[in-house]
Amino acid sequence: MKNEIIENGTELNRIFDNIKKLIINSRDKVYQTVNTEMLYLYWNIGASIMNIQQGDKRAAYGDEVLEKLSKKLTAEFGKGFSARNLRTMRKFYITYPIWKTVSSKLSWSHYLELIKIDEEPKRKFYLNECINSKWSVRELQRQKDSLLYERLISSANKEKVFELSEKGQILKTNKDLVKDPFVLEFLDIKENTDYLETDLEKNIIEHLKEFLLELGKGFSYVGNQVRLTLGEDHFYPDLVFYNRLLKCFVIIDLKIGKVSHQDIGQMQMYVNYYDREIKQEDENPTVGILLSTDKNETVVKYTLPEDNKTIFSSQYKLHMPTVQELITAVEEQKQVFKLKE
Repeated sequence: MKNEIIENGTELNRIFDNIKKLIINSRDKVYQTVNTEMLYLYWNIGASIMNIQQGDKRAAYGDEVLEKLSKKLTAEFGKGFSARNLRTMRKFYITYPIWKTVSSKLSWSHYLELIKIDEEPKRKFYLNECINSKWSVRELQRQKDSLLYERLISSANKEKVFELSEKGQILKTNKDLVKDPFVLEFLDIKENTDYLETDLEKNIIEHLKEFLLELGKGFSYVGNQVRLTLGEDHFYPDLVFYNRLLKCFVIIDLKIGKVSHQDIGQMQMYVNYYDREIKQEDENPTVGILLSTDKNETVVKYTLPEDNKTIFSSQYKLHMPTVQELITAVEEQKQVFKLKE
C-alpha cells in the first residue's frame, strides 16, 4: 500500500493538496486570531488611557502621563509602547469607541491609515472598500491619495453619498463605472511633455494591475488593439475589459486633446459591434468610455442622444488631483449641463 501511494503520482498529489489546504486554513485562522487579539489589545489600551484622562481628549496632563506610562511599559515589555504609539492607540479608541465597529478583517496597519481621516462618512467609505475589495494597505493609501471618495461624490446626490459611506461603492448603473477624473499617476509619463496615444496605451498595459485598481470593482482585462472586421475594413479599440458585476464589456479609447464627434461616432460603432456580434443574450449592453485630456462635454452632449446610457466621456490626469481641482471640474460640469444641486 505504501509503495502504491509513492508510485501513484495522482494519489500522492491529492494527499499533498489536502494537507496544503489544511495548513493554509490553519495559518489563516491563526493570523485572524492574532490580528483580532492585537486590535482588541490596542483598543483596550486606548480605552484605559482615556479613562485616565476621564474622557477628556484635550486633557493638558495627558502627554506627561503618556511619557511616564511609556517608560514603564517599555521597561516591562520592550518595544512597541512608545508615547507616540500610545497616542495612536488612544486615537484608535477615540475614533472607534464601540468595539463591535472594529472589523477584524482589517489589520492594525489599515487602521493606522483610517484613523488619519477626520470625516466619519469618508472614513466609513474607505473601511467598507477595504473589506469589500480586499485592499492592501498600499492600495488604501493610493486610493486615499487619489481622492477616490471625493471623485465619487463630486456629482452624487445626497442618497448616493450616504450609500457610499454606509456600504462602499456599489455598481448599479453603467455610469457607476465612470470616475471623473481617472487618475493615472502610476504611469511613466510626465505631464506637459510630448507623448502619443500609443505611449499612453503601452504604459497602461505595463501597469495593468494599477489600472485595474483605478477602474474599480469587477473588471477583468480582455485585450488591447482587439481587431474588429467590418467588411474589408479593420478597426482596433485601444482597450477592452469585462465587468463581471454589471455583466458587460467595457471599451476604452484613449485620446490626447479634445474628444471630437468623430471619436464619439467611432466609439458608437465599437459598442454596436460588440452588442450585435460579441455579447451573449444574458449580458448587458456594452459600455464605451472615451478617456481624454479634454472630455469636451458640450460636443458629447449634442452628439449622443439624450437618453444615452452606454457611452461616456471622462478626463484622465497624470498626477494626483487636489480637492480644488475636483471642485472646479464639478462646477464646470454643472455649468455645461445646467445641473441643479
